[in-house]
Amino acid sequence: MSKIFSRFSSGKNQARTKANNSFMFSHGQAYFFSDLFGSRRFSRFARIGLCTTFFLSAVVSLASANPSPVTAMAASSQSQTAWWVWPLVLLPLSFILGILHVLGGIGGASLFVPIVSAFLPIHFDFVRGAGLIIALSGSIAASPSLLRNNLASFRLALPVALIASSSSIVGAIVGLAVPAYIDETLLGATILTVVVLIFLAKRSDFPDVARPDGLSKALGIMGIYWDEALGENVNWHIHRTPSGFAAFLLVGFIAGMFGLGAGWANVPVFNLIMGAPLKLAVGTSNFLISVTDTSAAWVYINEGAVLPLIIIPSVVGMMIGSRLGAKIFAKTKPRTIKWMVMGLLFFVGIRLLLKGLGIWS
Repeated sequence: MSKIFSRFSSGKNQARTKANNSFMFSHGQAYFFSDLFGSRRFSRFARIGLCTTFFLSAVVSLASANPSPVTAMAASSQSQTAWWVWPLVLLPLSFILGILHVLGGIGGASLFVPIVSAFLPIHFDFVRGAGLIIALSGSIAASPSLLRNNLASFRLALPVALIASSSSIVGAIVGLAVPAYIDETLLGATILTVVVLIFLAKRSDFPDVARPDGLSKALGIMGIYWDEALGENVNWHIHRTPSGFAAFLLVGFIAGMFGLGAGWANVPVFNLIMGAPLKLAVGTSNFLISVTDTSAAWVYINEGAVLPLIIIPSVVGMMIGSRLGAKIFAKTKPRTIKWMVMGLLFFVGIRLLLKGLGIWS
């Protein structure tokens, strides 16, 4: 019995020694990489270059090992370009779109989905799946800070999220069941409608809400937040709540069907229909996207319409471009950029409409 116990204890000691050695080795690696990436000599451009190198290495290895994504990614058999070229194209394209969406004040997915589906031979289902993940990435990154500063209202977002997320699931199911050419035609019409709404919308920083309606009172949708620009607390409440809930049924359906972030619609509904202050409308819309698009994204993931080879370069390019766009924003005239982005969306909407109808293939 003592021999068995001694063998058992010696085996445990050896296992602990190996575990400690591996622990020390892994921590040594962590400290090494922490010092490497945290040093001032290792600039941001070097880190971006390293990430790009890793991505290129992954694409090259996949290209040499498994050519099956050709059928998954190509929307048309007429394309003679190797499939692995398109993920390489997505990285700089997403970088440019990341800059434009900040300067134009339009959601990244609202630019990514129509432009990529209009001009790249990637199947529409995979573009929509990537669009949802792009919208989620930006929303999840910004939501904690917005909620902490009361610039996003959980009370306002929760009932809307239940409505919009339910309809987004239905929209995602319908979008994947409908043929791609019909989806592209409807998306073209939707993008043209978005351009018209952006052109006509006249947002109000503090809409005049005489008194809250009964439904918003019953749900307790009201609150207060600190406005740094004004240097004072802002009390807010909303009205026309049933009309706003009905509008979000349609907004959620469109977001799920086309893979759009729907910030272009959330803010006008909160601000113009329900009477929420503009800052609160923008912040709550950002938080709402993280709930609504998550519901729709699960449908695309379940159907296999979310490819890492498309999502990784798209998200990385969009994030890097957004950071650069935020710096450029302070030195440019937003109105000029906004008109340019609207013109681009108008052209893309026409292109998708004609592509879906078979006129401009």
